[in-house]
Amino acid sequence: MKDILIIADGIVAKHFLERVCNDTTADNNYSVVYYNDKTITDKKAEHVKYYKFDPTSFSKLRSVFKENIVEVFIVVKKRFDALESYKNIRLLSKDIHVVMLDMWHIDSDDTNLSLLNANEILSSRLFDFLPNVSVIAQNVGLGIGEIMEIDVPFGSPYVYRHISTIKQKNWRISAIYRANDMILPKPSTMIFPNDILLVIGDPNILQSVSISIKQEFGSFPSPYGKNIYLLVDMIQNSPEEIEKMINSAFLLHSSLNNNKLIIKIINPTYSKCFEKLKSYDKCSTRVFIDYEADDFKHTLFKDLDIANIGLMIVNNKIFERYKSILYDAKIPIFKTGIYDFSKIKQSVILPEENEKIEKLTAPIFDISAQLDLDIELYDYDPEDLGVNNELIDHFKNLAGMFKRKVKVIKPKNNPIMELESRDDILQFLPFDEKVRNATILSQFSKSFQKLYFKLNGAYQVFIPITEQ
Repeated sequence: MKDILIIADGIVAKHFLERVCNDTTADNNYSVVYYNDKTITDKKAEHVKYYKFDPTSFSKLRSVFKENIVEVFIVVKKRFDALESYKNIRLLSKDIHVVMLDMWHIDSDDTNLSLLNANEILSSRLFDFLPNVSVIAQNVGLGIGEIMEIDVPFGSPYVYRHISTIKQKNWRISAIYRANDMILPKPSTMIFPNDILLVIGDPNILQSVSISIKQEFGSFPSPYGKNIYLLVDMIQNSPEEIEKMINSAFLLHSSLNNNKLIIKIINPTYSKCFEKLKSYDKCSTRVFIDYEADDFKHTLFKDLDIANIGLMIVNNKIFERYKSILYDAKIPIFKTGIYDFSKIKQSVILPEENEKIEKLTAPIFDISAQLDLDIELYDYDPEDLGVNNELIDHFKNLAGMFKRKVKVIKPKNNPIMELESRDDILQFLPFDEKVRNATILSQFSKSFQKLYFKLNGAYQVFIPITEQ
């Protein structure tokens, strides 16, 4: 049992005393010095004793100061009373820890004095109620942001995700608050809109996790970046190929919620095509010409650091030639097809590793909604084991949210053969090791991801799998 001295005056002190009187868990005895009856709460408690006198009087304060007092709280509304009471305490003890409510920005080099700045505390609490702001626990643990509450908005990429599909490296979802109930999550627990997640982990990682969770749909290419990027190598690509990529870039730029379209030209050749490219440098489209750079990898990774790239546009030739480099870039890749962009009517998903596909549902629905495309999900399950049932339910849950139609197609044969002849699809794939390592020998594989090149006539979006 510890003895604590409280010097109290004002409305804040009254609320503080109410909490002290109502607390039956702490094994403490309190001596309260006050000089205004309005400060005292009607609530009485056996562990709280009151003394009415002016604490700026040293002789009176000395009469109640006991050697076994371990801490002093000064919660008063006048600066003079606070400072004089503190000086009296220091005359009685040089080492005792003092906690003072500071409404006047008091300076002190006393290591045994804790100043609680009232304005900072109040503004910090108000800040917690702003939308899209995560609440950091300050009075438990280390208080440095390793414990955080994160609201899950309606359009978060985490909604309708199972806990098991969320890679939690150096952080954990420890509890979910839903409809005034606390849920201790299991791997099968699904996150719903308006849930509050209690997360614990490295403070720096939690900040990025919070941004990721609060990222709402309709904002792609965020959170990967803000800008669409087209790297034009005028030696590697013909004017016709460049024209096709440019057309796709402008159509995406006009449809997606990106900031700028950045066109980077390397190995420039003086031609009508070059002059036309330069003419695009206006408003939200920026054209940069590098007369010295001739290396695709060096140019791309240099721009990744400064251009805030969220989506990169390539054609088949560039994708195949620099596939490993694009994989290492860890950004979404939009690969153009051989048909006109305007013919695209459907987004297509061929599930293989459902956990990876579930992680990509946020950008899949986001891009599909912004391009006004409905979704075809191919449930290729030759043995009829229901391996895709959970993924199908997941897509149907999100369909209503985004007002997208999800058509589940159950083909009897490998759907790639059917899709090869279509000119109206945009295929989404995880950009994983299977895609990166696929070669011409992969044509004998049963993996949809390894067989991505079978549909190279179609437009395709390769999305990196982010690990958190």
